[in-house]
Amino acid sequence: MMTIDQAWVTERGRELKAGILFLTRLRYGMSEPLDGSAIGKAAWAFPVAGILVGIVGAVVYWLAYHLGLAGWPGAALAIAATMTLTGCLHEDGLADTIDGFGGGASREQKLAIMRDSRIGTFGVCALAIAILLRVSALALLGLPGPVAAALIAAHGAGRAVMPVLMALLPPARSDGLSASAGRPPLGGVAAAAVLGVVILILCLGLGHGLAALIALAIAAALVCWLSLQQIGGQTGDVLGAAEQVSEIVILLVAI
Repeated sequence: MMTIDQAWVTERGRELKAGILFLTRLRYGMSEPLDGSAIGKAAWAFPVAGILVGIVGAVVYWLAYHLGLAGWPGAALAIAATMTLTGCLHEDGLADTIDGFGGGASREQKLAIMRDSRIGTFGVCALAIAILLRVSALALLGLPGPVAAALIAAHGAGRAVMPVLMALLPPARSDGLSASAGRPPLGGVAAAAVLGVVILILCLGLGHGLAALIALAIAAALVCWLSLQQIGGQTGDVLGAAEQVSEIVILLVAI
């Protein structure tokens, strides 16, 4: 007979699998389809999925460094590896969000543009700037150790912001994945936030970790305010854009 503790561990294990399945292209141990409610419950595990992505990027940079590809080539390969592992999920959200916010005249137009699978000029420029900032930050860090710490911090804590925004902002649409996921449990949001803080301090040290936390809070507040002004809430694209902004902010503080 399964005890309460065993049942709790089993449920958390399912949520962890759901979080990794949602945020990466890794496919394992999930026979049933992933729906919105499962994603909402798994929000606490988003930082854990981010740690895995950061580790993959760090390993690729380490290999590139020891093959004589330090600096920009190694940094570009590391960022490419993280984008491959996530299927450019958050990059797509960033491009769609900037296209919608920059190209739409009304709330309805902005949401329609964000749902369009095509990428416009605003989105292309946003992607180019985001990739350049991340690659240049890693190139400036140089050595594999600092690069690994920065990548794990950026990807882990950057994904901790997403559950917070899901809790603070209402869905901007009545349909879609964000609407079906709803607001995650408050305990899950708190767990994600605590994990994000711990990741920052362990990876960047107390001083840089607290500086990154302050910068992250400011960036998240700006994303919240802008999303409310533009579309009255959040969508999956907005959450992806928030992750990208958070990742960049942490990498810049880590330099």
